[in-house]
Amino acid sequence: MTNVMDSLLDANLLKQLKANTIVKGTVSEIRSNEVAVDIGAKAEGIIPASEFLNFDELSVGEEIEVYVERVENVEGRPVLSYDKAQQQKNWENILEKCAEGEEISGRVKGKVKGGLVVSIGVDAFLPASQIDVQAPKNLDQYIGQTFDLKIVKINKERRNIVVSRRELIESQRQQKRQQILSEVQVGSVRKGIVKNITDYGAFIDLDGLDGLLHITDMTWGRISHPNEMLKVGEEVEVMVTEIDHDKERVSLGIKQLHENPWDQIEKRYPVGSKIHGKVVNLVPYGAFVELEEGVEGLIHITEFSWTKRINKPSEVLRVGDEVDAVVLDIQKEEQKISLGIRQLSENPWDMVQHNYPVGAHVRGKVRNLTTYGAFIELEEGIDGMIHVSDMSWTRKINHPGEMLKKGDEVDAVVLEVEPSQQRIALGIKQLSEDPWARIESIYKIGDVISGKIAKITSYGLFVELKNDIDGLVHISQISEEHVDNLKDLYKVGDTVEARVIKIDKDERRLGLSVKAAAYDDSRLAEEIKNFDTISANQDLTSLGDLLDKATQAKRSE
Repeated sequence: MTNVMDSLLDANLLKQLKANTIVKGTVSEIRSNEVAVDIGAKAEGIIPASEFLNFDELSVGEEIEVYVERVENVEGRPVLSYDKAQQQKNWENILEKCAEGEEISGRVKGKVKGGLVVSIGVDAFLPASQIDVQAPKNLDQYIGQTFDLKIVKINKERRNIVVSRRELIESQRQQKRQQILSEVQVGSVRKGIVKNITDYGAFIDLDGLDGLLHITDMTWGRISHPNEMLKVGEEVEVMVTEIDHDKERVSLGIKQLHENPWDQIEKRYPVGSKIHGKVVNLVPYGAFVELEEGVEGLIHITEFSWTKRINKPSEVLRVGDEVDAVVLDIQKEEQKISLGIRQLSENPWDMVQHNYPVGAHVRGKVRNLTTYGAFIELEEGIDGMIHVSDMSWTRKINHPGEMLKKGDEVDAVVLEVEPSQQRIALGIKQLSEDPWARIESIYKIGDVISGKIAKITSYGLFVELKNDIDGLVHISQISEEHVDNLKDLYKVGDTVEARVIKIDKDERRLGLSVKAAAYDDSRLAEEIKNFDTISANQDLTSLGDLLDKATQAKRSE
């Protein structure tokens, strides 16, 4: 009978309990992570300890209000929530006391998609973008913390509240910014935190006011990127270098905290003094050497060696090398120092006039050929140049390769020495006498000579004679009979006998006649006169000129 009565009582109580209502219950047991609450149902309800802000202050027998989510679950227990009871009770209270724009304190309960859940008596949503000035990457660090917040939106129908911590921070920062701007002066020194680093500098947080520390104001020395000196979150001491009150901008500097190393530069590195430094950069035109922090000098590529031709600095130096050099020039305003390496040794060109006087006979190896001449190495680093015009007295040389090749050992005569230009002019033809200077003693008008045909043209034969002199037998001087084609009568290499009928010393040309070889004096005089008429009306090209033209024509084919 008793069991029946208990069942009827339990059934009656269950009928009185309704879901989604708030009822009073008694704390019957407190465990490590949950609380058992008796609401008069068949069994106790279990509430997680996390729902109680003051869990440590709860006591057994204490009466609390709870929210009934379900009257009975599969285990026969009521599903209860202390937090929801508080929120439901607090919702109307929140609406009465709080409005959009007001400040309120809240504790972060957990993380949801897009932000955090914050308890302000009821659950409110704190978007990730509103947590701080910069949206944080790790939201877990905020769970359990209590913050002052600003209510930015209340939706009564959905019972939804959105809050912001960022707006309060920005408001506080604005107040601090105005305060700092009113206090700070150019030249004042302050401490700040590195907030952000870019390619051109770093932004420093001066306790609410951001200042720009440009890369050029970080050090008197050389850096490629600000992260070589700074890291985000680091505390640094800076000097205020410029203030723009209208734009609320402050420019900062670190190097200004130290003396400008260029102020006494001439005293520390006088021109002509020897220095020691480290190579910090190589460029196509030279190498930059750090003498001390903030002071660099340039060794121009022309100042590497007295004698060697340096094409690029990396042939001699590498970044990180320690070098000695001589100070050549200082331009303080431009912050430039010119250095030289070659000045550490004697200039070999200072002795060339003594070692290679004009008129001296020298011997050297052909080091290089150009279109205008050949460079002859006389000693290491000292070259002389033989111009094509100084290779032969009798031939016109268009390219030195016609007479010389790289590696040949040649004898020459020193023609001119210019140490300041590092130039020595040499000549090959000067080793022998110019045959045209004494042509009258070699050939005379009327002389009968013999030579080999070197070239056959449409207008005559070129004949090689002694002393490297060539003569021309014009086609009119071949025979008494008319000649149409000389190649029908002669071939290159044939020996011909002819008579000298023209000597032009100024033009260095010799006119010959085959048909006049047997003339008497009177006929020879008449032929010479006729030949002079031809010469006046027609350019009688020299053999050298003709050979040059033939060579050029062959190259262009």
